Amino acid sequence: MKISTRGRYALRVMIDLAEHNAEGYIPMKTIAERQGISLKYLEQIVPVLTRSGLIAGIHGKGGGYKLIKPAEETMVGEILRLTEGDLAPVACLECDAKPCARTGICKTLPMWKALHQMINTFFDGISLATLMKNSNTQKLPL
Repeated sequence: MKISTRGRYALRVMIDLAEHNAEGYIPMKTIAERQGISLKYLEQIVPVLTRSGLIAGIHGKGGGYKLIKPAEETMVGEILRLTEGDLAPVACLECDAKPCARTGICKTLPMWKALHQMINTFFDGISLATLMKNSNTQKLPL
């Protein structure tokens, strides 16, 4: 499993909004400048976050985006599943996977299921608030 640029950028956008939440609605252009992400790329990511109900947006003068839920209640797993789809390490565990003919005899399936569970548990245990507090030298609590 590899987290794409889209997923990483979505996390950066969400952290930026969390860090500047007290400022109200933040223009997409401001987020793009602060995060060093092209505006064109953000225009692909932000609607996904808006449709999912993670952020709210208003258009026009004074418009922009802000978090809907507090940073403490917004989990990394939720954001990554929106941008990456299922976080399954193998195709047979993805949400829309066709039944595998080897499921009944697969010796590695229990291992992949355990890894899938660990991945989801790990990302669902990290909030935006936790990431806001972290520096790049700190370790996340496991």
